[in-house]
Amino acid sequence: MEIQIRPYTEKDLPDMIGIWNEVVEEGIAFPQENLLNLETGRRFFAEQTYNAVAADAASGKIYGLYILHPNNVGRCGHICNASYAVRSDCRGRHIGEKLVSDCLRQGKRHGFQIMQFNAVVASNIHARHLYERLGFIPLGIIPKGFRMKDGHFEDICPYYYEL
Repeated sequence: MEIQIRPYTEKDLPDMIGIWNEVVEEGIAFPQENLLNLETGRRFFAEQTYNAVAADAASGKIYGLYILHPNNVGRCGHICNASYAVRSDCRGRHIGEKLVSDCLRQGKRHGFQIMQFNAVVASNIHARHLYERLGFIPLGIIPKGFRMKDGHFEDICPYYYEL
């Protein structure tokens, strides 16, 4: 399997929505609670600055995605934010690393100067190790900043990366 990161197309939306919804349903990483359907998914992805998918070069099968968008506006508009999702049956194959690396290039290409992650759940150790290995700087801990699906609260760790 040769994974290529490429811009999404309309035909990718059903797979993207499925992967996104899987992470939302897990309730341990994304802040969203509502699932996307084709209409809301189309609108959601269209509102982003940039979206990409991780696709198998031979089959075109979609294994993951990311969204890139401003973290804020005005005087803080040079800071971007992103979210990453990989199909649960494909995790551990370095797809996330390819998505994050491409996203950093796209962030710079789109004129952002800083990537900031606001709410990485402290127990998401695989993501945290990846971000730190790629040079992201942890900014501290926000105690009980994320409500898990089961209702308990976990700490979140903001991260910073200069593009």
